[in-house]
Amino acid sequence: MWRPPERIKFASDPGRWPGEEEARAAKWFSPVDLGPVRLKARTWVPAMVPWRATAEGFVSDNVIDWYQRFAQGRPGGLVVEATGIRDVPSGPLLRIGHDRFLPGLKRLADAVRAASGGETRLFIQLIDFLAIRRRPDPAKFFGRFLEVTPAHREALGGARWPEAQVKAALAGLSPDRLREVLIPREWESLTMGYRERVTDMGLDQIRALPETLPGLFADAAVRAREAGFDGVELHYAHAYTMSSFLSALNTRDDGYGGARENRVRLPLEVYERVRGATGADVAVGCRFLAEDCVEGGNTVADAAWFGTEFARAGMDFLSLSRGGRFEDAKQPGIGQSAYPYTGPSGYECMPSQFSDAKGPFGRNIGPTAEIRRAVRAAGFETPVIVTGGIHGFEQAEAILQAGDADLVGAARQSLCDPDWFAKVRAGCGGDVRTCEFTNYCEGLDQKHKQVTCKLWDRLDLEEPGVTMSDDGKRRLTPPVWRQTT
Repeated sequence: MWRPPERIKFASDPGRWPGEEEARAAKWFSPVDLGPVRLKARTWVPAMVPWRATAEGFVSDNVIDWYQRFAQGRPGGLVVEATGIRDVPSGPLLRIGHDRFLPGLKRLADAVRAASGGETRLFIQLIDFLAIRRRPDPAKFFGRFLEVTPAHREALGGARWPEAQVKAALAGLSPDRLREVLIPREWESLTMGYRERVTDMGLDQIRALPETLPGLFADAAVRAREAGFDGVELHYAHAYTMSSFLSALNTRDDGYGGARENRVRLPLEVYERVRGATGADVAVGCRFLAEDCVEGGNTVADAAWFGTEFARAGMDFLSLSRGGRFEDAKQPGIGQSAYPYTGPSGYECMPSQFSDAKGPFGRNIGPTAEIRRAVRAAGFETPVIVTGGIHGFEQAEAILQAGDADLVGAARQSLCDPDWFAKVRAGCGGDVRTCEFTNYCEGLDQKHKQVTCKLWDRLDLEEPGVTMSDDGKRRLTPPVWRQTT
């Protein structure tokens, strides 16, 4: 992952932990309504992909164990990982694009409800993503993938050359010369791997996205309702399809790109179809970016405008993240795929203990607060969720008391200690295992390995019933907290 050049090392600082009486009186542990769904606390575990589904996208026993473990800490809201809405192979990523996935998803919802004593409300994040291929070996790129054009022949002076000779000549060019000869998309396909964009209007499936996506999202949301989820979170963030429609880099010329009013059109149409299909008893919200954090991308002013439009449409909650884009991703190795969290925008999404002077903690609070103010100024009370480097009670409570957000989420801190909400509420904050923000977990995610935390994945390995990772070296869930006082 990219790190700021200053590389200032920050230590985690959760601040003072409250006693039980103070914690129970805190706003963070007070109820809040997300549309038709009441949460018993404003504590929130955002979606994280742990790579525990089967290769076909089904819920596995390891998936059940993972979410049960979070539920034991009894957060107000728990969001199941990004779950694919298409019925297409996508590796060990959960899927919801067909009814055959329903039994496993129902088992997951039932397990969370049981593990939390019915306290935790369960949401599922619905995602669509476009095709991406691994960075090819140059010989394979020129031999199999590159389509020879008249422009290539003209640049080489080989108008009458056979195709094989053109490809051989291209393969022999220096990188600097090759970059001059290839068009930008060809150069990208060679050096980064091929990637579809929402602006690829020459591709039938891309041009048809406004017709196909609302139905796919709606069908997936209906399955989520049937499986017993309390709500769905539409994934409009980071490097994926819906965020790309929202982005200022979206230049589609079919009424779904260009001006903000056009870029928000498909996200609103998706929401309207989902709401119409699920009815009034399921909470429907979205996760989107407070800032794209890439050149030419959306700013917080754009996000404030989008947030207001989402609230106007009737969304039940708005969850804010930042960055995590393909546009500034690090070049992958040959045979590997580009990963959208390896550049500066990826750092903004998951800042580490090595930072610039701003530090890694709470970088999204200010932008989220600005978006919430815009929503409130427009007359809407839609709950707003902030996340990003929050790992202490004082931090979370201060955000809520200042009116910067309505719920406070924590991903890496909750991964580090799924029991931390329960510990704080019980007045046992001193027992909290605090995230060090080394991004050990993010490194595993990048390699599509089962995600764990270095602070617990080698503890008590001989404990009865411990499930180990595929490599046999790490436990897959942390030891259970047993309150002693």
